[in-house]
Amino acid sequence: MAQRDADRYLYVDRNLINNPLAQADWAAKKLVWVPSEKNGFEPASLKEEAGDEAIVELAENGKKVRVNKDDIQKMNPPKFSKVEDMAELTCLNEASVLHNLKERYYSGLIYIHAFY
Repeated sequence: MAQRDADRYLYVDRNLINNPLAQADWAAKKLVWVPSEKNGFEPASLKEEAGDEAIVELAENGKKVRVNKDDIQKMNPPKFSKVEDMAELTCLNEASVLHNLKERYYSGLIYIHAFY
């Protein structure tokens, strides 16, 4: 009984996360993380690549900006939202780890756990 109560602070109901429409939307938009002075990283949609630069459309306001391709970090599909073990992330990068920790924290989920 106590274990089931504790699970709500550790695990996410994957049925809520694995929405096929969200997965398709993510794939169509080519979502990435770009550096942000305000938030560290923010989501954007990759629109065009040319040489060492890329044009992205910021998700927050739709503004198109030019960024260095080396500054772009791939975003994980929605099915990995709030994943318990970050080693499962397909794109294991700084932006994705920070985003996952933030999402888990704001959802009241334990963001670090250990196995004994």
